Amino acid sequence: MNGSGPQDQERGTGIVTAARAQTAQSGMGYMYELDAIAAAVIGGTSLAGGVGRIGGTVIGVVILGVMSSGFTFLRVDAYYQEIVKGLIIVTAVTIDVYRNRQKRS
Repeated sequence: MNGSGPQDQERGTGIVTAARAQTAQSGMGYMYELDAIAAAVIGGTSLAGGVGRIGGTVIGVVILGVMSSGFTFLRVDAYYQEIVKGLIIVTAVTIDVYRNRQKRS
């Protein structure tokens, strides 16, 4: 094997996350999937057709990061932060569906 498979990438991501947090725990990275989906959707990636741009996703990451930092600064419970992220995804998907219907008409 050449060492560039998905498992190696996951190990590398785990190492970077542990180094950033200066600790390693079994639950690290839990629910990062929601953050990744939310960032892509906020950035304009269509979940219906997978159409999107890297620049839009980067903007989505910045918006999500600022939002998360703001919630933490305001001491909003993590449970409510996840609810807001979910609502953002639902809203963005609804807007995307509406735009796709407008394009077809």
